[in-house]
Amino acid sequence: MPIDFTLPAQFHGILSTIGWFDVLDILIVAAILYKVYEMLQDTRAITLVKGILVLLAVTMVCSWLDLHVISWLLQKTVTLLFVALPIVFQPELRRALEHLGQGRFLGSSALLDDEQARHLVDEITKAVKQLAATKTGALLVIERNMGLNDVSATGIQIDGLISAEFLLNVFIVNTPLHDGATVIRGNRLIAAGCLLPLTENRTLSTELGTRHRAAIGLSEQCDALIVVVSEETGTISVAENGHIMRHLSPEYLKEVLMPAFEMPNTTIKDMVMNWRKKK
Repeated sequence: MPIDFTLPAQFHGILSTIGWFDVLDILIVAAILYKVYEMLQDTRAITLVKGILVLLAVTMVCSWLDLHVISWLLQKTVTLLFVALPIVFQPELRRALEHLGQGRFLGSSALLDDEQARHLVDEITKAVKQLAATKTGALLVIERNMGLNDVSATGIQIDGLISAEFLLNVFIVNTPLHDGATVIRGNRLIAAGCLLPLTENRTLSTELGTRHRAAIGLSEQCDALIVVVSEETGTISVAENGHIMRHLSPEYLKEVLMPAFEMPNTTIKDMVMNWRKKK
């Protein structure tokens, strides 16, 4: 018996109504959903999203099986959950709105030229190397595309041209600026002694102190690159997008810092892969 490969009339009718604008509409929605996934990837929010999807799937199954009581309870829970979503996803929503407001979907902000970037990275690396050698604790926040005015407002406004000597003076022990973080915008240090939010990730190693947890906490909320020098061991670390890479040499620190000024789409995952290959 021959198999009929013709499309059902109803399905054929649906396809005939799809035009080029409908295809464009679908592609735009797909691109937006992909961008949303990229922003949620490797954050605590992705676990919450999976939980919500499971809850919706269970609700649909219960409704299909005519489990009226369970369906009613799940529907009320889902309704309350959507009311609570803006609170639960506050950091992610804020990040998404800042991305839109600063044109992240259309392109990158202006960066330093190659010569300026290399000079700036050399000065930062020189200072971090000396801080690590003397086991002087330090937090350096490098602003990228997302503005950090709210972070810099918690500290002392400086707006000084960055040099290794300047950074070393900022982190002199037992001074008001030593314990806080510095915020770097381009080739200028805009504020020091700033307060950073601590991460709520409970799976981190107990070896990580307050500085490291503050660096990870800020990196979860924005696209900044945060350099940490441990006061106990002198270890150099870098945090980005909720990840932290530790035990960096000053030479490799340069390789990690350069993308912050030249290639903003490079993530710490790429750096980790290259780092492991070199070991």
